[in-house]
Amino acid sequence: MSTENEPSAYDELRGEGWTRLLVAARRKLERTGGALDGDIGLTSPGEAERRTVIGITGRYRPETARRLSVPLRDLDGYLYDRYGTGLLATLGRLYGPLRDRPAERADEEARREQALKSTHSSRLAGQEWFAAWLERMAADGTLTRLVRRGDALLLDAAVRVLERLLSSSERGSGVLPLPVLAEWATGDTKALVPGTPLEQLVLRALALRDGGRPAVPRDRTGRRALWESAGAIADDLASQVLVLNIGARGDTVVCNWLRDAGSFGLPFRLTLHQLTTDPVVPAARTIFVCENPAVLRAAAGELQDTGAALVCTEGVPSAACHQLLGDAVRAGAQLHWRADFDWAGLRITANAVARHGARPWRMTTADYTAALGEGESTPLAGPPATSPWDPELARAMTESGSAVIEERLLPALLSDLARPASFQ
Repeated sequence: MSTENEPSAYDELRGEGWTRLLVAARRKLERTGGALDGDIGLTSPGEAERRTVIGITGRYRPETARRLSVPLRDLDGYLYDRYGTGLLATLGRLYGPLRDRPAERADEEARREQALKSTHSSRLAGQEWFAAWLERMAADGTLTRLVRRGDALLLDAAVRVLERLLSSSERGSGVLPLPVLAEWATGDTKALVPGTPLEQLVLRALALRDGGRPAVPRDRTGRRALWESAGAIADDLASQVLVLNIGARGDTVVCNWLRDAGSFGLPFRLTLHQLTTDPVVPAARTIFVCENPAVLRAAAGELQDTGAALVCTEGVPSAACHQLLGDAVRAGAQLHWRADFDWAGLRITANAVARHGARPWRMTTADYTAALGEGESTPLAGPPATSPWDPELARAMTESGSAVIEERLLPALLSDLARPASFQ
């Protein structure tokens, strides 16, 4: 049959008696890889469709029929006899090549497995949070979208970033600027700027590692804190730590500022940029660490310059906080650390014990139980944590189901800060 005659030759198949039938046939053939097995059906057929089905099958169908079915092989034979092209060729000429969806699925699955290859051999593969990260990406379609967009290599890059962060943290080799980390992992210094696919992948993993949080923070402060919890920084000026009365050894500008602030009992903020370009070694041999600024504010107001050295983490400790306290410990200082009685607080304290050799400060079961009875409490939220320094504490919190913020312990905390010598 000549090409120029095809438009008129196929006009009949573009009519209302054929349209739904051919669409149904194409859909089924694409779903089955082109197999001419089984039937296709039409519900609530029109008169033209009824006559078409009768013509194809050679069997009468009454006008009252609510559904008409046509074997694909009958349709294929009819088209071949009438037009010289079977069903597959006819659909191709009318609507373009058919998709082989089973083959597409198999190819996509192969590419998914290839994308996961680096994750299986990663040294992080045995970590629970790492496995949860991969499972969630597979379950919510993230992995499939990466493969379909041709971005599967981003998963490999994310794994390299996570391995590098964990390795740096284990070696205690300091913080990594994000542009440096991005260049190392991808060759592109901007690959980890906010909003990029790679940044989202890595932060999802870090959120799970940082206490099993289900989602990445949407605000810039929360995302920066998540990076810093893994030892990476987006901005060494934005990473800060709030201190009171820590003093300083040395004759640098920053050390002079700290001594001046301490002589007046004034709170002071240090940036990571200051701590790395003009290293500070706190003069205090005993340093207390709290989570909430209200505690430091109260100490500054009531004790002024007579109180103990105090550092406030303001939630999850920043890179600047870890830098300062790490330097203090290496210089011989002892840390006394506390946080809220919630699951995040337990994780923060456990990390401080492991990372800095800190001693928990009023973070016992007895402290929690006493504070619990002094007022209303909010319910515990998020995934549970352990308290290795006092296993009964986590069990007591699980049993009560209540969180206690550290401000409730303020009188006792201020009393401790007023007599730091008893902690030496």
